[in-house]
Amino acid sequence: MHPHNFSIEFFPPKTAEGTEKLRIARAKLGQLQPKYFSVTFGAGGSTQQGTRDTVLDIMREGYDAAPHLSCLGSSRDSLRAMLADYKTQGIKRLVALRGDLPSGYGAIDLASGEFRHANELVEFIRAETGDWFHIEVAAYPEMHPQAKSPQEDLQHFASKVLAGANGAITQYFFNADAYFRFVEDAQKLGVMVPVVAGIMPITNYTQLMRFSDMCGTEIPRWIRLKLASFADDTESIRAFGLDVVTDLCERLLAGGAPGLHFYSLNQPAPTMAIWTRLVVAD
Repeated sequence: MHPHNFSIEFFPPKTAEGTEKLRIARAKLGQLQPKYFSVTFGAGGSTQQGTRDTVLDIMREGYDAAPHLSCLGSSRDSLRAMLADYKTQGIKRLVALRGDLPSGYGAIDLASGEFRHANELVEFIRAETGDWFHIEVAAYPEMHPQAKSPQEDLQHFASKVLAGANGAITQYFFNADAYFRFVEDAQKLGVMVPVVAGIMPITNYTQLMRFSDMCGTEIPRWIRLKLASFADDTESIRAFGLDVVTDLCERLLAGGAPGLHFYSLNQPAPTMAIWTRLVVAD
């Protein structure tokens, strides 16, 4: 497994201090030579400027970068301008998402937006820019929290790929079987793009529980109980988390996952620890 199949995700910092911290984190993670760094945006696309600034910083440092693009809260005109800008800056990768609904955002607001779903966004990017961008979309091995059924979710995934996506990155998960089954089911529908596994390092129990409740990721009971038993013993949580997540990565790679995408939360150490173990094991 060559580390070039690994990518790392950041969120745009909100303060000068955060920007400096991320620059240091990037210098460390850059030594691992990831395929690219991706940069998220805020709910409702509120921090697209922060996304752009961070992406351009990454490009200036000589790395490949992929801004996340949301269809929510974006008009055709604003997206057209953004795509033209990214193209001018030499950016070749995008992660196209529906995006999270910001609080207080009702169904009526959603209906008034010009894009309702990621497949419409992918279609628009292709219509505007042809094959310029390599487009990644999201995949949900344990089902999108707002989907009605796994079948509906899979159809929705297929529609994003048919609209022109080159690949997918999954929501993080701890159940490798869910991932393998999802990929197999997608292939039965004729969806053959690479589905890269999203990986969340475990460093903080309460934070992990909060994220997982929001995005519908299941934390297996044995992992949950073990983490809870460590209480505030950060060292034990990290050591156990490192074992669990490294084992998951090894199983995914052995089973044919085409790559890993690390949700770094702008912290270099946890991702580096997993990566180092994987490369040594290789």
